[in-house]
Amino acid sequence: MTDDENTKADQARGFLSRNGLADEVEAASTKERGPSQASQLVALARERYELFMSEDGRPYGVKKEGANIALPLRGKAGLRSQLALLYTDGHGGAAPSQSALADAMTVLEGAAQAAGPRVPHLRIGRDGDRIVIDRGTPAGECVIVGPHGWERSAKSPVLFRRSGAMKPLPEPIRDGDGLAKLRGLLNMSDESFHLLVAWLVAAFIPDLPHPILTFRGEQGTGKSYSAKMVIGIVDPSGAPKRTAPRDIKSWATQAFNSWALCIDNVSVIADWLSDALCRAVTGDGIVDRALYTDDDVVVLEFRRVLAMTTIDAGALAGDLAERLLTIELHTIPDRDRREEAELDEAYADAHPSILASLFDLLAEVLKVLPDVKLTERPRMADFARILAAVDKVQGWSTVETYKTTARDAVADVLDGEPFAQAVVAYVDQAGPEGVTLTASELLESVPAPDKLPKRWPKDPTRAGGQLKRLAPALRTIGIEVDDSKRGPKPKKQRLYTLTATEERRKANEEQRRDDQSKRSEQRPPASPAAPEGALTSANRGDAGERALASPHLPGGTLGDAKGDAGLRVASPHSTASHLRKHGRGDAGNAGDAGMQLLSVPSSVCDVCGLPLVPIEDGQTAHPGCEAA
Repeated sequence: MTDDENTKADQARGFLSRNGLADEVEAASTKERGPSQASQLVALARERYELFMSEDGRPYGVKKEGANIALPLRGKAGLRSQLALLYTDGHGGAAPSQSALADAMTVLEGAAQAAGPRVPHLRIGRDGDRIVIDRGTPAGECVIVGPHGWERSAKSPVLFRRSGAMKPLPEPIRDGDGLAKLRGLLNMSDESFHLLVAWLVAAFIPDLPHPILTFRGEQGTGKSYSAKMVIGIVDPSGAPKRTAPRDIKSWATQAFNSWALCIDNVSVIADWLSDALCRAVTGDGIVDRALYTDDDVVVLEFRRVLAMTTIDAGALAGDLAERLLTIELHTIPDRDRREEAELDEAYADAHPSILASLFDLLAEVLKVLPDVKLTERPRMADFARILAAVDKVQGWSTVETYKTTARDAVADVLDGEPFAQAVVAYVDQAGPEGVTLTASELLESVPAPDKLPKRWPKDPTRAGGQLKRLAPALRTIGIEVDDSKRGPKPKKQRLYTLTATEERRKANEEQRRDDQSKRSEQRPPASPAAPEGALTSANRGDAGERALASPHLPGGTLGDAKGDAGLRVASPHSTASHLRKHGRGDAGNAGDAGMQLLSVPSSVCDVCGLPLVPIEDGQTAHPGCEAA
């Protein structure tokens, strides 16, 4: 070996000795060669990084002097690439071999397992009563929000990890009313906007369940762009909108690498994905097989901020509906539409100000939150408490708006469940005592359509399972479901008691009265009362709904309309033909008699005593009476 090579070898042996690898130095000396590349890589890692395992069994390393960012040992984009660069810089550009890197990672993972577990956060972390937001910059800058305000910091007090899906957050800057700027970019009601702002505040609080923000509206309402913008406020990403994942593994990968993400254009959600979304809201874990192993598993445990866009909320499952926060978007008139490039520019300019305003509001919420108590606790009680704190600070009414939207979302989902509709109709007709029956009896009792829908249960087992799945949604609309009882021996079948609450029964009764009132208003008006004794449509036949044109004169008869019309013409005539022969429009038919009063005769017949309209001067009797 040359003097230069000997010098490098001595430096390597000293470096290894200082980092606990004396055995490697002794073995290398015995064989009269320098330390292996893998040994030097291990020494480099131990000198510069703290190694540890996360609670989900993943090995990480964090720089001892530098940003508080955990680098994964597995994969090519983490600690592995950093060590390769350090080795190359220290060896005159000579890169380590892939086998040496693999051997070093194996040793370092063993060293990480020996250390105590730590929790690397993704984008949002908590530090006591403060919340830390990772801006995602290479230097590790962050924003710290507490009950007394917020500040920028060059280094995070909590440990973060990064993913390839993350993009940096802009530096928050107080520049006018950021919330007003955000309002100008969205087309929704003021109540919905207040609810959205409260959801954004909650999205920066890591340790509570967040309802799934659901933008709903017809085509042309800007659902996708609104979701992209809102998710980008919290957790910027190169792909803020995703299509529905194909399986649980692809979903776990997406959710593991983003704090906030959106599923775009949802039409139907598979049962497994519905369950996975519910678990992501509540923070439950997903068990998966570890890479390159047959029997080892890892648990992916995460709580995420989720959004979705849809036209029909009825496509969602009942248990998922309870975890939705629905925002209805209005149709944008053509004259008000803006190009996407224009919106992108306006959003980029407003983003720093929006963040500053949200952090101001978050600080005030954290300050009043300990004193906020809920009189009623809905399903997402932790989130509702954040809403109550926002209402206290802003003077809004987001709690009531949230309750209303939650009920509406559940009702929409039930509208898309034919079996649920049939159960609701059956219970509403059962009376205050409700019904108690088995799943088989329920399936036989509810009215089934002629052609059974796809989701209609095919047997009692499926009917019982579907009823249990629908139970939370049914309770939301006022139908209590109790399956705690069993039938008599020997079968001891499970009994389902379904009862409409008193509030629902009252609401149904009020609705029934309103419907009756509307039907009454739509009926035609009753006929006006005719004078007593007058000839009406009831005894005339063709006079319509009005009284007979001529009054009943003494001495006359009302035998029928035809007889009367033969004696009274609509108006005096100068020809005899009008007395005996009724032309079109005369009193002998309904046309003229229904339009004007008949003229009153001035004399009566000397023979019969009936009214007489003289045709000739001096006439005192009807021509027929004279002949008789």
